[in-house]
Amino acid sequence: MLKRLKRLEDSPFHEGEIAVQEKLGVRRVEDMARKFVRPFMPDQHRLFFENQPFVVMAARDETGRPWVSLLSGNGRFASSASSTRLILKGALPRDDALAKAAFENTDVGLLGIELATRRRNRVNGKLTQTENGTLQFDVRQSFGNCPQFITERTLFHAPESRPGKVRRSRNLSERQQAWIAGTDTFFIGSGHVGEETHPSAGLDASHRGGAPGFVEVLNHRQFRFPDYAGNNHFNTIGNLVLDPRAGVTLVDFATGSLLQLTGTIEIDWTPNAKQQQAGARRMLVFTVDEAVELPQALPLRWRVAQENRLDLTVTKKEMETASILSLYLKAADGAALPAFKAGQYLPLSLEVPGHTQLVTRTYSLSGDPWEEGYRISVKRAPGGIASTFLHEGLDVGSLVSAKAPMGDFVLENAVGPIVLISAGVGVTPQLSMLHEAARDRKQQKLWFFHSTQNGSTHALKQEARSAAARHGNASVHVRYSQPLERDRRGVDYDAVGRLDGTEIATTLSDPEAHYYLCGPAGFMSSVIDGLVAAGVPSAHIHKESFGPSS
Repeated sequence: MLKRLKRLEDSPFHEGEIAVQEKLGVRRVEDMARKFVRPFMPDQHRLFFENQPFVVMAARDETGRPWVSLLSGNGRFASSASSTRLILKGALPRDDALAKAAFENTDVGLLGIELATRRRNRVNGKLTQTENGTLQFDVRQSFGNCPQFITERTLFHAPESRPGKVRRSRNLSERQQAWIAGTDTFFIGSGHVGEETHPSAGLDASHRGGAPGFVEVLNHRQFRFPDYAGNNHFNTIGNLVLDPRAGVTLVDFATGSLLQLTGTIEIDWTPNAKQQQAGARRMLVFTVDEAVELPQALPLRWRVAQENRLDLTVTKKEMETASILSLYLKAADGAALPAFKAGQYLPLSLEVPGHTQLVTRTYSLSGDPWEEGYRISVKRAPGGIASTFLHEGLDVGSLVSAKAPMGDFVLENAVGPIVLISAGVGVTPQLSMLHEAARDRKQQKLWFFHSTQNGSTHALKQEARSAAARHGNASVHVRYSQPLERDRRGVDYDAVGRLDGTEIATTLSDPEAHYYLCGPAGFMSSVIDGLVAAGVPSAHIHKESFGPSS
């Protein structure tokens, strides 16, 4: 497993991450990662960090052990002097495990996480200056993460909070064990000492979440937690196969208290049925070397956002293809639902029979934002817990719990042409965008490109053509990779083959165009390669991916 792999110098991944990707057969993720793991922060990420009152920070103490803490400040806590620099004017909690660490010119991983909107972005790099309470952070890598497994919370300040006395120990007390066993969120820091100049060198700060109880306490020094399907980058897992040391921090969101832990992690690649949690791909066992508890350490507090819960009832089920089902949803109490922007997703919490914990998933809204109610169109995945339940376990009249629509994959304010590109079930947010453009953006030229296997897999095709016709300034181009005999060229589809980014950009030949992509990772990677080769700037390319690698 850990044999040395020759790494390409321009790869965004180090040898541990590459080894895990090879082991699990997802090495192709690098094609996509090269486009969106950047050596700089896009403007959207810079603005995101500037609006945060705190960041999660992973760093090493004076002995080299990794810890995680929360760095917070008053007023304008963070500012971005450039796309490769963050200025942080804040402080660690008193008696923090990292209080004695020498931060000047040291590796640090930062995670910005906005629990109220479930947005999170990561930057890795170095703290290069630490003067007068100001930290200068220089970026090596920047990338976003999907919103799965984040419990939504609203934040407020508690300026009168007084930190309590620090508690240090080698073992977990019964109260700390109960804290860990009941949590739905913790933060983890890991890293490796690699080539100093490589962008993947250093530390990562990451989030782990699930329903309360997703962490199992084994004894006074160990607990076990699942690793769910994610973006297939395997930043944390890749770090751990090279260096098992890690830091974990829990936050008591009601009191602002922190429980900081440092220790080692063992990866169980093939857990038995009793250890396996629903949806877990592998299990990780953390062994504590030292614990630091900081009562009321933060001037911040959070509440679980119960007021944002939506109780929905299924009003209609419609099969779009043999594997794609549309569910129409309205408020169970008949009230008006929160409005959504075309391209956003609906977070669902599902009570699936046989599963003791809620199964949380997000699905793009596929309907017209101006129509009453919501619609999601879900492809049934082989062995998929949530998609199978939505297809088979719900009937008209069934109740579903959700949060208000979220997401920032939405149409930009630019006035140039809009280019929607999708494959398979990736058509769902694009169709919603098409509805929006047909109503409010008729002055902008619109292109709608879609590819699928054939007519039997082509979902919502008539609705897309009707929306494009209402726009009046739209062009539709559909490609089938394997058309059936009954599929009519010029009616059902326009050409045989797959969409090509270079061909699309060259055909449009408009430097003001913005491109919106949704579909499988391999499809998007190929199209983005073509767009970039044709000279499309990365700021004009927007993407949303589906499936486990989203």
